[in-house]
Amino acid sequence: MLEEVERWLSTRSWSKTDRPLHQILAAKRATGQTVSVVLPALNEEETVGDIVAVIRRDLVERRPLVDEIVVVDSGSTDRTAEVAAAAGATVVHRDEILPRIPTVPGKGEVLWRSLLATSGDIVCFIDADLKEFSADFVSGIVGPLLTDPDVDLVKGMYDRPLAGTGGQGGRVTELMARPLLNMHWPQLAGFVQPLGGEYAARRSLLEQLPFPVGYGVELGMLVDSLHLVGLDALAQVDVGVRKHRHQDGQALGRMSAAIYRTAQLRLARGHLIRPSLTQFERGEDGFEPRTYSVDTEERPPMVEIAEYASRKVA
Repeated sequence: MLEEVERWLSTRSWSKTDRPLHQILAAKRATGQTVSVVLPALNEEETVGDIVAVIRRDLVERRPLVDEIVVVDSGSTDRTAEVAAAAGATVVHRDEILPRIPTVPGKGEVLWRSLLATSGDIVCFIDADLKEFSADFVSGIVGPLLTDPDVDLVKGMYDRPLAGTGGQGGRVTELMARPLLNMHWPQLAGFVQPLGGEYAARRSLLEQLPFPVGYGVELGMLVDSLHLVGLDALAQVDVGVRKHRHQDGQALGRMSAAIYRTAQLRLARGHLIRPSLTQFERGEDGFEPRTYSVDTEERPPMVEIAEYASRKVA
């Protein structure tokens, strides 16, 4: 490990207990900064309501840390939108944000558009499939941004149990993202959960970043933030244990391919001869191929979008 990373681990890796909530709230009052929480959601009616309810109860009503909770629905066919609204979130459909630009599927697309649907100086992203959710996830990762003006982005780090076994979650992280980062961006080798969906950043940083529209958004954001603001502006906070729905092996394969493509674009801005992934499923006549495109479209920095620029002027 680089000496720079060892130093970073000792100065930019914290626990949620390092900043008590009363200290975070005092910093929020002193700086006047506002906090938006965004949940990207697609068919998450079983979990999204509980997450919103906990944030609203603990960090809006009991302690005024969060100024708005926004669920961006990316085309759910279940009751995600109704459940989220009933729990107290503002629900916005992905297609209603910046309708001039046609939407494409993907988590990164939703996160990018959420910048136009929120107003907070600090934007905190929380995945909508978490189980046994604790408000510490929000306060823990938002805390350093409110108390330390030199920090621009904070990732959550946590244990990810799989089938009851601790530390076995995050398969794409261990098999794809961590090797890529260690080999090509070793300054980022200290991040425990580089692909985790729980993180917060200053709007002033997010609006300058391109957003890969799909699964590559977290890796792309880390790499681009490193180049834009430097390692010391990045941090991570231990928030405990993350429990969520796990995807099957083929879905993880498609995720890995998109992440590799995102990394490849940043390494060379080159072109793959065949940006696709073929997987196999057993059918009536044996194994049948299924081919998926992994060419990663990216959205430009939000500051380049006229509607966003005009909103800031207004």
